[in-house]
Amino acid sequence: MIELRRWTMNDSKELTALCNAVDRSFLSDRLPYPYTEEDAKAWLNMVAPNDSVTGIYRAIVMDGQPIGSISVEQKEDVFRIDGEIGFMLHGNYCNKGIMTETVRQMCTVAFRDLSIERITANVFHPNTASMQVLRKNGFVHEGTMKRAIIKNDLIYDICIFGLTKNNNSILK
Repeated sequence: MIELRRWTMNDSKELTALCNAVDRSFLSDRLPYPYTEEDAKAWLNMVAPNDSVTGIYRAIVMDGQPIGSISVEQKEDVFRIDGEIGFMLHGNYCNKGIMTETVRQMCTVAFRDLSIERITANVFHPNTASMQVLRKNGFVHEGTMKRAIIKNDLIYDICIFGLTKNNNSILK
């Protein structure tokens, strides 16, 4: 059984282990490597006052253990009605439908709890698994920015997916 639960300061060791174990091929470089317990504590300290205010941050938990992480962070300024979703899952749990269900649950919570009208996902072009998860949840491919990002000295296109509140079949 999969559960989404709030991260707590007691999760620093588990978060550290998770962030060092996940495949980083398609993750932002803002996630340090190696990921230390100090990194985990700093992130958890940021999450605590902002959860359900400017973002939704959840541990993906199975059998009491965090196996992944998912968030929707509300943007700022004129983009403040948009939230960006990001997620990661330990490789041992991939291709089991876990992330599809997790994204569905997260979008429901984000649209309910944040003042947003849409959720955006930016996906590295080769990351077909994440694209499939998003499509299964009603996200639409809205465009591709050519040669927009660099990761491990490779340049990638970024695919932009969006889900709007009024077109979100999850909430209906």
